Amino acid sequence: MDKGVRTYLVVTGAYWAFTLTDGAIHMLVVLHFHNLGFSPLQIAFLFLFYEVFGIVTNGLGGWIASHIGLNRTMIAGGILQVVALGSLAVDPSWLSVAYVMTAMALSGIAKDLNKMSAKSSVKLVIPQGENADTRLFKWVAILTGSKNTLKGAGFFLGGLLLYLTGFRWAMGGMAAVLLLVYLYVLWALPMGMGMARKKAKISQIFSKTREINILSGARFFLFGSRDVWFVVGLPVFLASVTGWNHIEVGSFLALWVVLYGFVQAGAPALLRKGHHGRGPQSSSARNWALLLAVFPAAIAIALMSGLDPALSLIVGLFAFGAVFAINSALHSYLILAYSDHDKVAMNVGFYYMANAAGRLTGTVLSGWIYQTQGLEGCLWWSTGFVLAAALISFALPNVPEATPDGSASP
Repeated sequence: MDKGVRTYLVVTGAYWAFTLTDGAIHMLVVLHFHNLGFSPLQIAFLFLFYEVFGIVTNGLGGWIASHIGLNRTMIAGGILQVVALGSLAVDPSWLSVAYVMTAMALSGIAKDLNKMSAKSSVKLVIPQGENADTRLFKWVAILTGSKNTLKGAGFFLGGLLLYLTGFRWAMGGMAAVLLLVYLYVLWALPMGMGMARKKAKISQIFSKTREINILSGARFFLFGSRDVWFVVGLPVFLASVTGWNHIEVGSFLALWVVLYGFVQAGAPALLRKGHHGRGPQSSSARNWALLLAVFPAAIAIALMSGLDPALSLIVGLFAFGAVFAINSALHSYLILAYSDHDKVAMNVGFYYMANAAGRLTGTVLSGWIYQTQGLEGCLWWSTGFVLAAALISFALPNVPEATPDGSASP
């Protein structure tokens, strides 16, 4: 087997295992603390450090990876997730708000180390030459789409484990399995992968090209638009207003993310026409963002009109998810296409720092807006965030053709 393909498979497999636990830990925390009587805003704050430390991790993670290698940052993320899961498998009397926030901070650091390492690695293992751009789009879409499919499975796993084993045993079991996975990754990944030839100064974390800054701004609003209603408002609404139980809520959100992942993985085939052998251009990000804004607005109007809330959410959420998946796949391709090999880790780290900031903003707003304005309010805020992403995308330049060494041509 080709060395690059083997590395890609190891990275993808590790990312899958990690993502299962990431989805499960979210569903476990939301449902468990909702059962304990926590308000939506209190539940949102349990994830505050998860997102805050994700911002810091993405900023520093790319710089660290450029010095020590993506293999080491990926393994470090996996081990930190094991620690986070294990720290929640304790006596329930220990689970204060501050304690859970700290555990989720470790999980946030772990998640973003893993994501940055996995996405950056794709750029490094793609064979250069003819059709390198389209191959890059396909490989990163498969990685990202399959990851989201597994995150959906993680939502289901979290609801199922909470129902079958309880909070403590679910966390402990996932920690044990994930430890075995990352011991294998430690042995399998090549050393020094992604280390820069010229070491960057830490001050260069925020010194980016115009297109990287613009795309990162669009990414902030794109992911804020999802999490402003998806993280807290939607699962609490389904549990309290529609009367769904844990398994039903977990299964529905799991199915949504699974289908979202399938669409994302299939984005290159869906968008194949019109690229003339190259990857998508900046106009695709703008146009698909404008289309996305239609769906949260339509769901909000349906709920305000008194239509069946469960039916409105089921239809609207799946439509939103399909178009959101294509938007996310386009962004994931563009950040790699705009980067050359030597700067890919730092550029991806900065880009995902903006992603984490959007998630943080959306998460906190999700709890506050749902508590004060209901799910309809969350959806209108989501619409505004999507429109902001679309407007920012108007400033994106087209993707330059890649040179044989993987850098962008002038």
